[in-house]
Amino acid sequence: MSTIKSYEAATLEQARQLGTSTLYEASGLTTSSVDPAIRTVWPGASIAGPAYPLECSPGDNLSIHIAMEKVPRGSVLVVSTGGFVSGYWGEVLTVAAEAAGVIGLVIDGGVRDIAALTARHFPVFTRGISMRGTIKANSPSVGQPISFTGTPVAAGDLVVADDDGVLVIPAAHVEHTLTQGQSRADKEAKMMDALREGRSTLELMGLASWRDGQ
Repeated sequence: MSTIKSYEAATLEQARQLGTSTLYEASGLTTSSVDPAIRTVWPGASIAGPAYPLECSPGDNLSIHIAMEKVPRGSVLVVSTGGFVSGYWGEVLTVAAEAAGVIGLVIDGGVRDIAALTARHFPVFTRGISMRGTIKANSPSVGQPISFTGTPVAAGDLVVADDDGVLVIPAAHVEHTLTQGQSRADKEAKMMDALREGRSTLELMGLASWRDGQ
């Protein structure tokens, strides 16, 4: 199996707790947010882990099967299909992924066997759901950098996904983004306390001039 950048468990938990919205704002990287059409299959799913990117030909999932023998444990599969929605992934690959130590899937194609994925609590973020199967004939790339719906993804980048969407933070920006994200979360927590005390968002966000000018 490949060796890619790993992260401390505490780092991954911090990323998961901060969530995609806070980390996106903290990152300052406009290209880090994945197409919002890529959504969770079951509510409450979340992922934080290093990316393992691969590319499938439209309607062909051979690259996924190859990846199962190469992906480092603890990785998130990030699969580009060119946006072609078909059933690239289902219960069989979910069981294989769990055995391989894969912690989640992000795919711009489609998946099926939704009841089984939900019952197993395997985190999947996808463009769509399709019962249509796939062929196994071509493998454009496995483990190489890709463009995922316009977002650059390289092995070892940090993938964070939850009900708000999917974020890919370049490995070189992870430490800074988490630091900024924690500062932002701490600031918002203080704002929540002030709101509960009766202060207004206009006041707390320095927007009082808009109220005064009405």
